Amino acid sequence: MTITTILTIALALIQVLGIASAIDAVMHARTPQGSTAWAVALVTLPVVTLPFYWVFGRSSFDDYVEAVRQFDERLNAALEDAEEAMAAWRPDVSALDETTQSELRGFASLSRIPFTRGNSLRLLVDGDATFSAILAAIDEAERYVLAQFYIVHDDDLGRDFQQHLIAAAQRGVSVRFTFDGVGSHKLPRRFVRELRDAGVEVHEFSGERGWIGRFRVNFRNHRKIVVVDGRQAFVGGHNVGDEYLGLDETLTPWRDTHLAVEGPVVQGLQLSFARDWFYGKSEVPDGLVWDLEASDHDQHAIVIASGPADEFETAGLLYTQAIAAATERVWIASPYVIPDGGVLAALQSAALRGVDVRVVMPRMVDSWYFKYAPYAYLPDIDAAGGKVYLFEDGFLHQKVILVDDAYAGVGTANFDNRSFRLNFEVTLLAHDAAFAAEVATMLDADLARSTRLTAEELANQSFAFRLATQGTRLLAPIL
Repeated sequence: MTITTILTIALALIQVLGIASAIDAVMHARTPQGSTAWAVALVTLPVVTLPFYWVFGRSSFDDYVEAVRQFDERLNAALEDAEEAMAAWRPDVSALDETTQSELRGFASLSRIPFTRGNSLRLLVDGDATFSAILAAIDEAERYVLAQFYIVHDDDLGRDFQQHLIAAAQRGVSVRFTFDGVGSHKLPRRFVRELRDAGVEVHEFSGERGWIGRFRVNFRNHRKIVVVDGRQAFVGGHNVGDEYLGLDETLTPWRDTHLAVEGPVVQGLQLSFARDWFYGKSEVPDGLVWDLEASDHDQHAIVIASGPADEFETAGLLYTQAIAAATERVWIASPYVIPDGGVLAALQSAALRGVDVRVVMPRMVDSWYFKYAPYAYLPDIDAAGGKVYLFEDGFLHQKVILVDDAYAGVGTANFDNRSFRLNFEVTLLAHDAAFAAEVATMLDADLARSTRLTAEELANQSFAFRLATQGTRLLAPIL
């Protein structure tokens, strides 16, 4: 058999695989845009596109769905007790108008855990405040610590975090730690081995565990959760690394937001962690506290965990519902702004009905792709009357939404397609005027350090810049 014959057969097989993969994309891609983009590329240029599709193109996470089902079955009694206890902490909404009641039902439908009262929510602005609070809580742990991060570095903060976990384990506290295999790909085995040797249970969250699944790096667990004794928890934008303290040579200062929470809503964060743990370890974490204890405050909040295993695109629906609820203002802060058509339409609709729409993102970028992203959706938002701002004082990494004087959310989900469809995320949404006022004050300070962009500025950029901007939009459905 000649080389020419071998090459011909190989190309024919690749073309067949390309067509088969295009059919898979049509059947399984979550958006028409993504389906079309992948199908065309797979049929016309399969040699280049095939490996990218099987690494980045899939949007299902069937084994996680099965793991969650098994988890719920095995922990059913405890979860029923927790849900029954939570029912007693549901806020009385009978005095609220029908529109607000409908909004609350809509948000609650995205979560297994309902809105609860009796919570305490404390903003932690930037890294020093965040990690001072987290490490202090770990030091005070009496029963257990659950820790989960997307990125963990083997640097000064990473090793400090490691030593606090080790110290807790050595004094008899049960410590469980999970990290994302893609986000923490630089974490050395020695770091993990030292934790395990000290008695910390560790596992790496990864994609599907079949042989093909090992090459699918597109599904990432982007959650950042710490739970201590089932009584206090932390969630937000910070990962574990020196850059989150503003110590990076280029991405500095680092602007981020985290939350310290107490009360019944902690159970939502604990449940999210426990499900992820079961997926990785096939075991229900024992010794967890599922009974509820109210804080000294009475703030109403809910935890909404989202990911590619969901029946719906939960994170995107959360943003869409929140924007639709706005009557006065909707302010969004995110490092990455790549909304899909539905979320963008909701934002435009809000601006057109007179809502004060503001989107804040950083001028400083951490990849070439996001150099153009701030401009990609600028014309659509600007034309409808919305405002886009670039944060000038360092790298803005927080994921925050504010709606009127009523709702405020802090979590891990960016305002982009990846968080809407591919990442495992978690957001704590509060229905509380006092907390919304605190978030408004924080965002006001960020806006004071930002510059507004207009569509006219984009029109004045070079042709090459505008072409790259449009390229950003073309790539959005498949990244």
